[in-house]
Amino acid sequence: MAGTYTQIYIQLVFAVKGRQNLIQQKNKSELNKYISGIITGKECKSIIVNGMQDHIHAFIGLRPSLSVSDLARDVKNNSSNFINDNHWVKGKFSWQSGFGAFSYSKSQIEKVYNYILNQEKHHKKKTFKEEYLELLKKFEIEFNEKYLFEWIE
Repeated sequence: MAGTYTQIYIQLVFAVKGRQNLIQQKNKSELNKYISGIITGKECKSIIVNGMQDHIHAFIGLRPSLSVSDLARDVKNNSSNFINDNHWVKGKFSWQSGFGAFSYSKSQIEKVYNYILNQEKHHKKKTFKEEYLELLKKFEIEFNEKYLFEWIE
């Protein structure tokens, strides 16, 4: 799009179906790089991808002609196929339906980057459910807990 200039930063958050701990430490780096490649392949900027055994955070510079929903769908579909093709889990791997998307200003890039980078440290103090609910409340997103991810208690 000639003459179009944007600055759209989105944190995308999605979870493993059933919130199972299926992303093994030995595969985490390769999965993060693969997801980053999907984002780049969609002509977006992959700032950082990281997560835990049961969920992923991706911080993205979004191009304006691509919807967040389309990007989330493509990242989840392609990364599920990648995990299944590599036989990283017994049975069929899939992500839960839905996702969280949170927007940030340029001044917040370093803070969000460090937050995502330090997921393991962060989750020693807080569960994914606590983290996700905190994000929804912080961004004043109305939600019905009945329609959120399946939570393992």
